[in-house]
Amino acid sequence: MSTATRAAAASANAEPPAAAAAPHPTSTPSTTAPSTSADAGNGPTRRRAYGWPLRFAVLSLIWGFSFLFIKVGTNGFAPLQVTLGRVGFGAAVLVAMLVVKRQRLPRSARTWGHLTVAAFFLNALPFSLFAYAELTIPSTLAGICNAASPLWGMLLSVVALSEDRPTRRRVAGLGIGFLGVLTVLGAWQGFAGTDLAGTAMALGASLSYAVGWIYVRRTLAGVQHSHLSMSSAQLLLATLQLAVVTPLFTSLPASYPVIPLLAVVALGALGTGFAFLLQYGLVAEIGPTTAQMVTYFIPVIATTAGVALLDEQLSWNTPVGAIIVLAGAALTQSKPRRSTR
Repeated sequence: MSTATRAAAASANAEPPAAAAAPHPTSTPSTTAPSTSADAGNGPTRRRAYGWPLRFAVLSLIWGFSFLFIKVGTNGFAPLQVTLGRVGFGAAVLVAMLVVKRQRLPRSARTWGHLTVAAFFLNALPFSLFAYAELTIPSTLAGICNAASPLWGMLLSVVALSEDRPTRRRVAGLGIGFLGVLTVLGAWQGFAGTDLAGTAMALGASLSYAVGWIYVRRTLAGVQHSHLSMSSAQLLLATLQLAVVTPLFTSLPASYPVIPLLAVVALGALGTGFAFLLQYGLVAEIGPTTAQMVTYFIPVIATTAGVALLDEQLSWNTPVGAIIVLAGAALTQSKPRRSTR
C-alpha cells in the first residue's frame, strides 16, 4: 500500500501499501457529487452500489499476490532491485494518472520534507525488508507477518498519539495478536524450522508501516493536496532513495529473466500503482472503515497463492496462528457499541 490511503483507510492500518493528501479519515474527498431524489436509483448510482465489492475483491487479490510476486522477483534479481522496480513502476502509474487528471505535485518544501520521511518508512524500508525476508522465508509467512501491522500501530499509537487511549478491548486484542504471531512461529518448539532473521525482517517491515502511519498523521494531516498528488510525490521520493542506495549494494543484473521481470512489473504497476488508485476510490466511496477490511483478506490470499502456485509447505500452526493474529488485529480496531435508549 502507499501513504495516505493506508493512513486514511486505517488510522491504524494497511498500508498496506498508500499515501495521500490529508491522511485523516475525515478528509477523504467524495468521488461523486451528492445524488438527488431525481436521479436516485439511476444507472451510475446503481453501478457504484454493486461495483465496489468487485473492486474490493480485485484489490484483495492484488495485494495478496504481491508476496508471491516478491518471491518470484527475487529468483532473478537482488532484493533491492526488486524494490526499486516496484516503486519505480508504481510511481510511473501514479504520475501518468496525475497527468491525465491535470493535477500538480506539491510545491511546499515542508511537505516534500515530510514526504521524504514517509517514503522511507512506508515504501523504501518495508518493501526492501519484505524482499530480503523472502529470500529465506516463504511468501505465506511474509503475508501473515504483514497482518501484524495494525498490532504495531495500536501499540505505538498509545505512546505517540495522545488521542489514542488504551482500553481493555484494545489491550486484549494486542495480546491475542502477538499470541498469534508466536503460534505462527511455533514458539513452543523453540522456533524450529523457522528462519528467525527472515521472520524478524518481515515483522520489521510491518512495524515500519506503523511508524510511517503515525508520522503521517502527526505531520501531514490536513495538508491541502489531493491523495493522488501526495502519493505520486511519495513514490517518486522512494524511487529516488532506492536509486541512490541500490547501486551501492548490488551490481547490474547479468540477465533479465522474463518471469521474474514480469513479476517485478506486476508488483509495481499493479500491486503499488494501480492498487493505490483502487483503494483511494474505495475509501472515498464506502469509507475507511469498510475499505480497511481488505487487510484481513491479504494473508488468506497470500497463503493460498504460495501453497497453490509455489508449492510452499504449510504446517497446521501457520493458518491457526494467522487466524489468531487477524482476530487480535480486528479487536484492536473495533469500538464498543454505545447503548441507546
